[in-house]
Amino acid sequence: MNSTPVGPERERLEELRELEGLLPTAPAEQVLPPGRRSHHKDVLMQLIDSDSAGADGTADDATATAAGRATAGGGGGPAPLRGRRFSRPALVAGAVAAALAAGLTVGLGPHQDGRGTAAPGASGTAGGAHGSRGAVATLGRIAAVAMRTDVTPVGDGQFVYVRSTGAENDGVFDGRVKLGKMHERQVWFSQRQGPVTDVGLIREFGQDWPIEVGVPDGTDPADSAVPAGVDRPTYAWLASLPTDPDALLELIYADTPAEKGEDRDQAVFDRIGDLVGEQIMPSATAAAFYRATARIPGVTEVADAVDAAGRHGIAIAREDTRHGTRTEWIFDPGTLGYLGVRTVFSRDTERARAGTVYDTSAVLERAVVDRRGQEPGERRRAERG
Repeated sequence: MNSTPVGPERERLEELRELEGLLPTAPAEQVLPPGRRSHHKDVLMQLIDSDSAGADGTADDATATAAGRATAGGGGGPAPLRGRRFSRPALVAGAVAAALAAGLTVGLGPHQDGRGTAAPGASGTAGGAHGSRGAVATLGRIAAVAMRTDVTPVGDGQFVYVRSTGAENDGVFDGRVKLGKMHERQVWFSQRQGPVTDVGLIREFGQDWPIEVGVPDGTDPADSAVPAGVDRPTYAWLASLPTDPDALLELIYADTPAEKGEDRDQAVFDRIGDLVGEQIMPSATAAAFYRATARIPGVTEVADAVDAAGRHGIAIAREDTRHGTRTEWIFDPGTLGYLGVRTVFSRDTERARAGTVYDTSAVLERAVVDRRGQEPGERRRAERG
């Protein structure tokens, strides 16, 4: 007869089952923006470290793998977050190794359309400017330029292509920060509005990695497909958003959950940064995002910042005081076009001195192509042919 666990052991098993229920058994991958991968690596390594120090009992392979994926799905700043304990650290390490090899991808659950319902008080920033005076003025100028920019609509069957260069923390877990080697990254995002399981492709470290939604064994793929939304943005979905800054900001706050103790305003700032950094959107939508950012508390301007390609620019930034880091969106000082993003330490910590770069990325090319894996030059040659 099997005994029923009680006390802490029962609570732990319930947590593991909950994770398994939230995640598909097959790999479910959605590419992470480059600025967050270093953080997730730290979190995953913290999970391994805590398990190695005090793990006991056993867990099945699927549960251990789910633990690794669930941890990879977190968001926030670069300092380590509290991790749950899971046994079988070797299996968790295997999941981490696979995630790191893939550039760290994060799962998408079925039917996440990104249109969540706002919790009470979730959008308390709407209705006025809360950034610094300089940031508000600069964001207004950036929004005006975005509004005047001609953007060709992206078709439902096409892909948004982004080529970038960057580097991230490659130091020892919980140790001194060491910026890794600069490398190029290409990503293709499917623009299909309807629910899909094939989201796109990432090309990094000399390999191609599909971005796809995992389908549990024995289930209909249509039940796991994900429609366009905040977690799978498309041009058409972005075009459907309100262009009133207050209404847009309220929607983003509603669609951006925060972990206990997490800075909600920072999470929203990062969410908007992800959207403007690796997507193509209508000019009115881009302008609205920048005007909405001016209403986020704590947003400031940095007079000089350098992207991963060595280009100097002005930055719109926000400091995460808990972690001692500052995220900077960098813009060309002349054209006010988007250049890239970086995270730097804003004060001395045990891991790095103020000014140390934690991760950095520069957009080199942004285009629309007709198929996954196609580069813009190939499309131009095909059109001429």
